[in-house]
Amino acid sequence: MSRPDGDRPEPLRAQPQDLRRWRRHLADERAEASVYRNLSTRFTGEEREILLGLAEAEERHIAHWEGLLGEEIGRPRRAALRIRLLALLARWFGSVFVLALAQRAETNSPYDTDADATPAMAADERVHEEVLRGLAARGRARVSGTFRAAVFGANDGLVSNMALVLGVSGGGVDTQTVLLTGIAGLLAGALSMAAGEYISVRSQRELLAASAPGTDAAKIVPHLDVDANELALVYRARGMAADEAQERADAALAGIAVESGAVGGESHEVVGTAVKAALSSFCFFASGALIPVLPFLFGAHGATGIVIAAVLTGIALMVTGGVVGILSGGSPLQRGLRQLAIGAGAAAITYVLGLAVGGAIG
Repeated sequence: MSRPDGDRPEPLRAQPQDLRRWRRHLADERAEASVYRNLSTRFTGEEREILLGLAEAEERHIAHWEGLLGEEIGRPRRAALRIRLLALLARWFGSVFVLALAQRAETNSPYDTDADATPAMAADERVHEEVLRGLAARGRARVSGTFRAAVFGANDGLVSNMALVLGVSGGGVDTQTVLLTGIAGLLAGALSMAAGEYISVRSQRELLAASAPGTDAAKIVPHLDVDANELALVYRARGMAADEAQERADAALAGIAVESGAVGGESHEVVGTAVKAALSSFCFFASGALIPVLPFLFGAHGATGIVIAAVLTGIALMVTGGVVGILSGGSPLQRGLRQLAIGAGAAAITYVLGLAVGGAIG
């Protein structure tokens, strides 16, 4: 129902479907404001102020729908299920996961096509999406090293041990051998993943440390030859353009100390710690690798055990893929299906090879 800005009808003249839509928007906006206020209690400093600013913006939207409804505002309605779930998560967790979900909620705003929402409200939702994207990016940077090890570990455990279980099952071995093989694969894979992740992260941190500016760099500035100094070359070697490097060198020579890590690069916090990465990799690989073994641990045999293991593994792959999709700002369903397709393909190939090898040996 298109109307010029500022020319709002009396609430009682609104159509019933309009009133229902306005009440739904009002409930959603109230819930979103509550989400941001609850999230703000989990943060400090600038991040807290940003979230409170988002809550204030949602209050403006609340006032808009309350103004349209007037006396027809009715009893408070429940917000959409996705927003209620988001509010619950924000109240209990307040993590980067919730920020990523909130970002997706803003992405799905209906105001672009709602004639009763002002252009400013639609623009607000787009800005909120970008603000949440930035906040979520900060959180991702803080957990990226450990999270990367956790996700890779869980998926590797699921896929590799499912493939291993199917491979030996295809070879025609008994259930006890399948179970023993699955447990051995779990332990060997988890230890291998942990060791590899520890070495990888430790090596990356050592490379970053070797590339960082020397701690004594600031002390030598007063002793440089002002007419022919090589300070600008230091900055250029770190990736700066010649003009920018010369400007920074001139500023340093004027009395500004050399800034450690002045040129962009990956920080140690982004990489994560080697011990945390190794522990999370071990735990998540083991938890993932345990799933294909569970049916056999509880006494399943033959084809029944294989089917149950395949179903459980498929569900787990969908879940882990969906989590990655949410945290990366992508589609959870698309990421989940991709993980499922990759895992199913690897397992199917291994099972066929197991059949072939078992038939050849037999």
